[in-house]
Amino acid sequence: MEVEVRRTADGSSTLYVPALNEHYHSTHGAVQEAQHVYLGAGLEPVLAAATAPVRVLEIGFGTGLNALLTLQRSLAAPVSIEYDTLEKFPLPPAVIQALGVERYILNPELQELHQRLHTTPWNEAVPLATRFLLRKTDQALQDTALDPAHYDVVYFDAFAPDKQPDMWTDAVFEQLYAATALGGCLVSYCAKGSFRRSLRAAGWDTEKIPGPPGKREMTRAWKRA
Repeated sequence: MEVEVRRTADGSSTLYVPALNEHYHSTHGAVQEAQHVYLGAGLEPVLAAATAPVRVLEIGFGTGLNALLTLQRSLAAPVSIEYDTLEKFPLPPAVIQALGVERYILNPELQELHQRLHTTPWNEAVPLATRFLLRKTDQALQDTALDPAHYDVVYFDAFAPDKQPDMWTDAVFEQLYAATALGGCLVSYCAKGSFRRSLRAAGWDTEKIPGPPGKREMTRAWKRA
């Protein structure tokens, strides 16, 4: 797909897809959104109660922003993080370079880790830090066999339902429910009623919680007993 680099309101970069009229992140702030939705609402509550490695599944690796911020968090986390991410359409190196992360990620160590996120081999587990294990898989979720009751947190970061409807079906959320450990959660920027109904149909307990800057609400879902 053709993409264009755009600057968001917090100074961080995102990508715009003209064919879909869609951005990869919130234009109100890519980093703000990722920190609020995926780390703040998803990872942190699980880390707070963790006594064993936390297993994260990300749907949509994209620019690697969620992975980078999670890797950064792992440097001071109480337990290690095992991070699996799925991406059917990996971005080419030229696009990653054009994001210009050095303009808003000022830590040289994190800049280097961002490069390593994108240059490590696909489809194998690679330790990127003492407490961060990365595995990137270059295929669609629907084609991926996920271990049952394995993940503690699911970052659901697909394009919006009207742009990528095949990713927002009851079957997808049933697949993710089966792959999530008891007490685990799924978080997404999306707050549409149809999304929450599909989650509930798959067995999730859903809640609407405050969204990131520029968005009133988001969704968090739990796999309860």
